[in-house]
Amino acid sequence: MSRIDTAFARLRAAGERALIPYFSAGDPSLDATRRLVVAAERAGADLVELGIPFSDPIGDGPVIQRGSARGLAAGATLARVLELVAGVRGEVRIPLVLMGYYNPILAFGLKAFARAAVDVGVDGVIVPDLPPDEADELDAEAEPAGLDLVHLVAPTSTAARVRMIARRSRGFVYVVSLMGVTGERATLPPDLAAQIRAVRLVTTKPVCVGFGIGRPEQVRAVGARADGVIVGSAVVRLIEERATSPSLVDDVAAFIAALKAPLRAGG
Repeated sequence: MSRIDTAFARLRAAGERALIPYFSAGDPSLDATRRLVVAAERAGADLVELGIPFSDPIGDGPVIQRGSARGLAAGATLARVLELVAGVRGEVRIPLVLMGYYNPILAFGLKAFARAAVDVGVDGVIVPDLPPDEADELDAEAEPAGLDLVHLVAPTSTAARVRMIARRSRGFVYVVSLMGVTGERATLPPDLAAQIRAVRLVTTKPVCVGFGIGRPEQVRAVGARADGVIVGSAVVRLIEERATSPSLVDDVAAFIAALKAPLRAGG
């Protein structure tokens, strides 16, 4: 079993749901990202998603776009993000999943990326601009290396496409809760429960939901139906607000703990 499989098996046995915070690597610095990941695990995060900064993050809203820009300004290339993972892996046990657009991965080299990622302790990768039916070349390198390639189900995905995505996704299936880009929303989509149910009908793999989730009560509502909840923009916005504060890491850890609380058994 992969580290991701083991994490979800443990959570299911405990009657819990996974909290998966997202950090833009290098925001506000690579060292701060390392400290934030360590603090996130201690605060209750079950997996961490690390964004590889990119100049044109088309799937992201303004908050994560700014986080990505700050990461680039701090020198967070793909190679340096892999170095960051290598450094933090000895301090954390939870799975680490990279989220990155395809161009930097392709430029790095698919085989080199898959092998380097696994060597430093990366467990999975999400490539939002690489449709699963165009991912054969990356998957051919990722799977034998032991790198889980996580695919995304959109609200517009047909039943046949949901089946295909669920079949090809490893680690978990990422359900995008809404149309549009990442970012906090005041309310959850009214058809989210039906969307989660449609994925569950075709797979026993863990189902995790992201986009638009930013408050503990929203985490609670999604966690009642999904195996995991991904929170990105709300975390990145807090980092943006506290970037120069000596309490940055503690403040983010407290927020992550508040997000995790509703997902614990009996929470």
